[in-house]
Amino acid sequence: QVQLVESGGGLVQAGGSLRVSCVGSGFIFSLYRMGWYRQAPGKERELVAAIANGGRTNYDDSVKGRFTISRDNARNTVSLQMNSLKPEDTAVYYCNAKWGPHEHWGQGTQVTVSS
Repeated sequence: QVQLVESGGGLVQAGGSLRVSCVGSGFIFSLYRMGWYRQAPGKERELVAAIANGGRTNYDDSVKGRFTISRDNARNTVSLQMNSLKPEDTAVYYCNAKWGPHEHWGQGTQVTVSS
């Protein structure tokens, strides 16, 4: 059974940092592109950052230079280091795994940035 379990969300003041992590199980983690999406109230879910199985990364323009995505295939883990957080980064952050037609989602973790 496929599982993606996120951790590390919370409340932080603007300018602060948080790290969210996701552990995958039940699938061949190293094959998958791993991504972090977020959804703020009243808005659509959007891609924040992704890392391909070969390690190539891409970021939404709004987080470039502030967020860093990384993966550890030995631990089936993908992490998102978030620095210089802004109130507009407040959202539920979701871990995503995608390989061809196969796609899986975590349950989400809340990140709240206070001004």
